Amino acid sequence: MSPIKDIPQLGKLVAVQHGWAAAKAFKSYEMNVADREALSLCAIDLLKVFPSIPGACALMSAALAVGLERCMDAPIHVVAGTLAVDGEPVFGDRRTFDGPQLFSTSNPDWDGHVWVMIGSYIIDISIFRTAYSGLGPARLAKHIDSAFGPNKGLYVDRWRRTAQLGLSYEPQYVLSADEVTRLMGGAYHVIKQGQPA
Repeated sequence: MSPIKDIPQLGKLVAVQHGWAAAKAFKSYEMNVADREALSLCAIDLLKVFPSIPGACALMSAALAVGLERCMDAPIHVVAGTLAVDGEPVFGDRRTFDGPQLFSTSNPDWDGHVWVMIGSYIIDISIFRTAYSGLGPARLAKHIDSAFGPNKGLYVDRWRRTAQLGLSYEPQYVLSADEVTRLMGGAYHVIKQGQPA
């Protein structure tokens, strides 16, 4: 799927969960300097406290979205789907799935990918951590190493640019506010467990 063609599809997915006004705000949003700063600070704070564990994209994305909603007035949505590298899926398989059932728990067992979107901007707080961990797909680790190098923490880019970097974020489901809250509960549990006694 072409990312540019996916924007209208994602607008429809946003509308299903959050209404057409939210979809319109999503499509028209432009990130300003204050929002960039808030995003950076929120992501740094989360990366400091969230333990390095595999398979945490849903929990990390939900925690980031909740944090961002406290400090930004922007159309923030948590999106689930497939992440592909050079057209080959590394997380997810492009098959449809039952979003409400999958995200009915606070820590879903799923091989797809979850990220945050603020308007047309992809915000992926787990991709670098997964790639550098040595526990994720080798194809992803190799690609991240060659395209970005070491020691990155947060991936932020306009959706249309991701394909130029060999990444394809393919949305299949936009989470509801209740589903994000449930995942945030799971994230809080993971953070508390990771803290020294």
